[in-house]
Amino acid sequence: MTLILSFVIGFFASVASFILHSIVKEIQRLLTAGFDHTTYNWLYLLFPIVGIYLTSLFVRYVVKDNISHGITRVLYAIATKSSKLRGHNCWTSVIASSITIGFGGSVGGEAPIVLTGSAIGSNLGKMFKMDPRTVMLLVGCGASAAIAGIFKAPIAGLVFTLEVLMLDLTMASLLPILISSVTATCFTYIFAGSESLFTFHMDNAWVIGRVPPCILLGIFCGVVGLYFMRTMTACENVFASLKNHTYVKLILGGVVLSSLIFLFPSLYGEGYSAVNVLLDGSTIADWGKVMNGSLFYGHSELLVLYIGLVVLTKVFATSATNGAGGCGGTFAPALFIGGFAGFFFARLWNMYQIGTYIPEKNFALMGMAGVMAGVMQAPLTGIFLIAELTGGYELFIPLMIVCISAYLTINIFEPHSIYGMRLAREGKLLTHHTDQSILTLMSLDSIIDRQFTSVTPDMQLGQLINYISKSHTSFLPVLDKAGDLLGEIDITKIRHIMFRNELYTRFTVKDIMTPAPATLVREDKMIDVMHKFEKTNCNYLPVVNVNGQLEGYVSRTRMYSMYRHMVADFSAE
Repeated sequence: MTLILSFVIGFFASVASFILHSIVKEIQRLLTAGFDHTTYNWLYLLFPIVGIYLTSLFVRYVVKDNISHGITRVLYAIATKSSKLRGHNCWTSVIASSITIGFGGSVGGEAPIVLTGSAIGSNLGKMFKMDPRTVMLLVGCGASAAIAGIFKAPIAGLVFTLEVLMLDLTMASLLPILISSVTATCFTYIFAGSESLFTFHMDNAWVIGRVPPCILLGIFCGVVGLYFMRTMTACENVFASLKNHTYVKLILGGVVLSSLIFLFPSLYGEGYSAVNVLLDGSTIADWGKVMNGSLFYGHSELLVLYIGLVVLTKVFATSATNGAGGCGGTFAPALFIGGFAGFFFARLWNMYQIGTYIPEKNFALMGMAGVMAGVMQAPLTGIFLIAELTGGYELFIPLMIVCISAYLTINIFEPHSIYGMRLAREGKLLTHHTDQSILTLMSLDSIIDRQFTSVTPDMQLGQLINYISKSHTSFLPVLDKAGDLLGEIDITKIRHIMFRNELYTRFTVKDIMTPAPATLVREDKMIDVMHKFEKTNCNYLPVVNVNGQLEGYVSRTRMYSMYRHMVADFSAE
């Protein structure tokens, strides 16, 4: 059944990919077909704002749910162990992102398609009542099929699931993912033909003497990727601060986006056509076409300046698109920035004759792989995607050098991908470390024992003895009238007085209670809970709410029992 479902997922993911790209191309053709490429076009100031506004209306009145950050949502669904994605995610992201990108939103359609494919897998698993582990696998099938279908790159789809979604898969689980990837790729060929998204022809073979510039390019890509991630986060925080001001966000984001696209038309939409200009050209005249429709048109001497400014401003265009209410991902922007950054590096290298000549188109291609490998913390995905996408297997060794260098550079400053860092900060990210993943999946709320016997601080010792006889634990919490935790009665510490009748009216609970060694709250991460148990060496710790009222107790024995059980389940074939 799983293999059949993986085939179905692959088919529907390819259909979703074809629909998205068809709608985007048709909208862009209708809007920009009459543009004069020899001068600037004022309509660039209008179209992006209209697209974002239409998208926000669609999301607000039709979807009525947040569908941004598609891949992050998939990671969160996996992290919660339920792998549940809503039914509308099977189609709403496709429509919303098509409108956004078609009207010029500077984002990509890959993340929405990954969310769509994963949602198809999740809902099929739910429909056929699959167990949670199988549903998680089907979500992975949907994600890999989405990447494979968009780029006609089945191996890249597989390694994307392993690296970015961070699923620990067995050999038995790889087969469904491969079936989904190959199915999506084959149907994409049927629907869209054999033409690749990027045009690349090897004119200048790689030689071993280019190892130093490849390493330097990788480091440069790592720095560019870090700039992309940090700037993206800062811009998102600005728009997040305007959460309750929808029209302010629309105006701010729309003005920033439309202004940047007016100055740099290469930022319009996904920007793959601009990347193709760099990959397919070999002279200044060829590369100069990237400035068509801008104020820079006809000024070939400003090409490097234009390319550098595009690299710097792309992240602002992407942030403004999503922040203003558009829908799209950062997959395409990472490829776009990488291609432009790689060309920028090679062009400067050759202009100033830093070393032997290096081909700009080759380095633009390797730059795409490098920035993507760094931003997504996925060097294998970068290597295989670019190699499959362009047929550039002759550049396999330099692709590896660039991707490894970029990954190591960015990993010094940011240990998580652009998709995972939001969840990592909240302690909700699954990783390839089984113990850390188990702690992420565990829920403190599920192991709280809410059956406890409490006493009041003014209760006499004689009354306390009666409560002790009814308790199933070796301690009793001391609560005031509001239910606030004041302390605890540890039975083991009052044995010297609890059997002396003459003391029953002499002592009260507040005389013999001790403060709780530590308290927990439901929002605590499980790794912090374990550290508190180790530090206090207690068998039970109280859980209180934000007001200090007791909610129950967590047993150390029960917690470790659940941990061992989940490790066994997680490691099962």
